[in-house]
Parts: sequence; C-alpha cells; structure tokens
Amino acid sequence: MKNTPFDLTGKVAVVTGSSRGIGRSSAELLAKLGAKVVVSSRKADACKEVADGINAAGGEATVIPCNIARKDEVEALISGATRHYGKIDILVCNAAVNPYYGPLLDITDEAFDKIMGSNVKSNIWLSALAIPQMAARGNGSVVIISSIGGLRGSTVIGAYGISKAADFALCRSLAGEWGPKGVRVNCIAPGLVKTDFARALWEDEANLKRRTATTPLRRIGEPDEIAGAVAYLASDASSFMTGQTIVIDGGVTTAAP
Repeated sequence: MKNTPFDLTGKVAVVTGSSRGIGRSSAELLAKLGAKVVVSSRKADACKEVADGINAAGGEATVIPCNIARKDEVEALISGATRHYGKIDILVCNAAVNPYYGPLLDITDEAFDKIMGSNVKSNIWLSALAIPQMAARGNGSVVIISSIGGLRGSTVIGAYGISKAADFALCRSLAGEWGPKGVRVNCIAPGLVKTDFARALWEDEANLKRRTATTPLRRIGEPDEIAGAVAYLASDASSFMTGQTIVIDGGVTTAAP
C-alpha cells in the first residue's frame, strides 16, 4: 500500500531537458518518490551524470539522449524508454529553447521556427507517442513546463512568450481529448528561476534588482521549487486535476509593475 498519494513506486517517468535546471531537479525528485526515470537531453555525458547520481542514491534511472527538435530522436526516446521499462506513466516536457533576444518584429523566420518547433511542436510529438499507451492502461500524466512568459508581454523574449502561451492551449486541448481515457495533462508556468537557461536574465544585476523589487517574495526561484509541482502533477495527489496551469513565480504576476 502506498504511504502517500505522492508515492510514485512502480511508475516510469520520461523527463526531457533533465541534465540541468528544472528538468534535473524534477528527475531527481521523481526518483526519490519511487519512479524509474529516463534522463534525457542533447548531451549524453551530462545526462549520465544525473542518472549516476540518482542510481547512487538508491533510485533507478537510465539515459536516452534526445534533441527534441528532431522527430526521429523524439521517436527514439519514447520507443527506447518503453522498450527499457515496458511503459511510460509520466511525461515531463521540459526542454525548450530561446535563440533570440530582442524586438519581436526583428526576429528571423529561422529563429521563430526554431522556437515554435522546439517549444510547441516537440511537445505534440512527445504526447502523440506517449499518451496512447497511457490511455490504453487508463492512467497517465503529462506535465508541460511552460512559463509566465506566456501570460505577459515582453519587449525582448516575445517569440518565446508566444510559444509558451501556445503550450497552455496545447495542454487544455489534450486534457479534453484524453481525459475520458484517464490521461491528465497540465502545465507549470515558472517565473524567473536560477537556471543556466535563464542566466542572461538573472546575471544582469540591474535586471535582477528590478525583478526582485516587484516580486512579493523579493527573490527569484530555484529549480527545486518547481520540481515539487512536477511531482504533484505526476502523482495521484493531483488525480482530479487536468487542463490547468500552475503559476510558480514568487507572486510577480500578482503584483503591480
């Protein structure tokens, strides 16, 4: 018998972009809660470091590298995870890109397509490959890591915000389509978190000072503070929740600018 609704014993989780940041923290926490975890990002060596740490701590993890912008690699990730562990119960779509920083109308077609491909289309690929097997068993959870960038306008990361707003819509639609089969789909929208991905924002002292001054908690987040919500959405603790977005931003979206 499970001790708590957060117990993930017997579950298998695939976490993209899990060699660092929010993805890594999520993979490590899911493993601590009992899940077998597939650690995945573009670089196998970085993934191996995470998986080795999980295994050394008594968890179970394996590595399947994947560039989410490449459909054949996404297919290999899901088929490989299924072959290795026999199933996938939890899919965490965390990997994302933002190759452009500047005015939205100056973005090149190539950069825009890269953002939308990696941040939206790849989530459709991953879901299309993983959800049907969840539905066949009558249970599963998909967690999409979005961003408050999808809730707010920006003068410098507008295209990224568009992609993250699209993830909200993707989540709601998939939740409606697959809820009758027992599959839940939810989003998390973090604010500024201290990750390598967001380094350009929090290493800028002036920007960081402005941001923390308008954030009720007066600081930015840490990856571990997002991982807890991933675990909640992956577990039976959230069994009646689907199609929703959890905002975790220190209160910044509730405060006056």
